[in-house]
Amino acid sequence: MFTGIIEEIGEITAITPSGDGWRLTVRAPKAASDAVHGESIAVSGVCLTVVGSTADTFDTDVMKQTLDVSALASVEVGTRVNIEKAMPVGARLGGHIVQGHVDGTGEVLEVRPGDQWRVLRISLPADLAPLVVDKGSITVAGTSLTVSAVSDPGAPDAWFEVSLIPETLIATILGALAVGDRVNLETDILARHVERLLAFRSEGGSR
Repeated sequence: MFTGIIEEIGEITAITPSGDGWRLTVRAPKAASDAVHGESIAVSGVCLTVVGSTADTFDTDVMKQTLDVSALASVEVGTRVNIEKAMPVGARLGGHIVQGHVDGTGEVLEVRPGDQWRVLRISLPADLAPLVVDKGSITVAGTSLTVSAVSDPGAPDAWFEVSLIPETLIATILGALAVGDRVNLETDILARHVERLLAFRSEGGSR
């Protein structure tokens, strides 16, 4: 379990084919310093398992399914990634409940700069659009953000906007995003549970 509060920006230093997936080596000194085999680390929002580590890097395996549904498929050596270690029991929930289970990807459609802030408009897959609401929570590349605007329900192409404060621009990879970049998206788990519950109720009547 994660909070969406990024701890450091890491860098992909090696990509090694492994079966139908990849083994990634990520340079992230803060996360790697006390990483242990088997623990979970979110890499730009994808929950991955540590399989080896050094003083400043960790290795993790990425299976084909993860590559198929996430933006990790487009990383290269040198790509910067957001890093968050799993939340310890008893810690403050600074962002919102994040599982590290990516629902899909979105494309940056627009970047609107301000004096000290920046607004991103990001495309939203049609099946995820009902789960994203104005002032609700969403995870973009592993970062917990508040939705500042959404497209109308009848819009042919769904999108949402997030407003980034200076700290987010500096402490995450979001400050370097440009139009056309793809990012991992995870919707609010509470919204997903409600959608599933309503689906059962509509199929079989109220229970």
